[in-house]
Amino acid sequence: MKEFHTFGWYAARISPHLPKKAFQPVPSRLFGGFAYLSLTIGCILAVSLLHLHPVWNLLLAVVLGSSFAALGFLGHEILHGTVVRKPWLRDILGAIAFWPLCTGPKLWRKWHNVTHHVHTQDEEMDPDAWPSLERLAKSRLLRWVYKIPFPIRAFFAFSSLSVMFTLHSIKMLIYFFKDFQPKNRSVVLLQFFLPWSTWIGLLFFIGFERWFFAFLLPLLIANFIVMSYISTNHHLNPLVPVNDPLANSLTVTVPKWIDVLHFNFSYHTEHHLFPAMSSKYYPLVKEHVKRMWPDRYHELPMGKALAALWKTPRVYYQQNELIEPRQGHVYGSLGNGLDPENITYRNMEAVPFSSLEEKPIIIKKSSGKREKVTKDSSS
Repeated sequence: MKEFHTFGWYAARISPHLPKKAFQPVPSRLFGGFAYLSLTIGCILAVSLLHLHPVWNLLLAVVLGSSFAALGFLGHEILHGTVVRKPWLRDILGAIAFWPLCTGPKLWRKWHNVTHHVHTQDEEMDPDAWPSLERLAKSRLLRWVYKIPFPIRAFFAFSSLSVMFTLHSIKMLIYFFKDFQPKNRSVVLLQFFLPWSTWIGLLFFIGFERWFFAFLLPLLIANFIVMSYISTNHHLNPLVPVNDPLANSLTVTVPKWIDVLHFNFSYHTEHHLFPAMSSKYYPLVKEHVKRMWPDRYHELPMGKALAALWKTPRVYYQQNELIEPRQGHVYGSLGNGLDPENITYRNMEAVPFSSLEEKPIIIKKSSGKREKVTKDSSS
């Protein structure tokens, strides 16, 4: 992709082809939320009060984990203002929907709406973007992590999907806390600690064995479902100088019934084009995008997208490629040579990557010049 356009540029060209109702909130989405909330309460009560066989508790935990994830998808939609517009009602409903994932509405809107959507795939500004080789060279921790052989890292990276949303939420609380006005910081903390206090209180009330099936295992399942989407949203795409959703975002495809259960969360490029539009209308947006810019649009089945994540590293090289530092293997990104059907790499020429701490890293700049970053010059 040789040129970039902002999401507003695309939206201005698609909007005339969309019905006016597509730009209105859709309160009927709350019926799905009510169903998931009722199912969640019912399953927790069943695990907590009934003496069920562990197999039944396991099945209920799977249902709970799926419901936690789906409520999170609805909470994401609510906090974008696509379900209700009144701020106080939006935040209350969003807080309820995100309660199982223990993420408060003020933090989510600061982290996701205000920062991630505005600076998508900007290495410095997007809190969800993966690092470049330059950042890797400056971080002792990242250098240590990337000394671990790639297959082992890939295994643990996928295993960590079961905890990553929770851990990243805590990281975002610490990262953004100072950006909130002093009068709002207590609200942010309350919105974070109140859900956790209810779940920890449930632990003392029903004991660890039942709590494991009522909350802990469902939370791990929900993390994995949510992060399976989030990890494919952008992490196969390049870092970009302009927030271009067709360059920096990926839509995954899943069976229609899963789209129904997950509130069309798979339509991620469409979401970045119209974040204030209900996901109910994203299939229509997709039709117009594929008709107008078929060569720019990125779409993959969920399974292939996850497989591509497994087979490629998560360090960026010169913005639009991915590099495995230990071997110097360089992979393309979507729109820049990555073929998910046949993932291949090229070897860096005369670049010693075998030990990030003992040997210099030679970073080839886009201008053609090279800059050495050694152990002594990085921290």
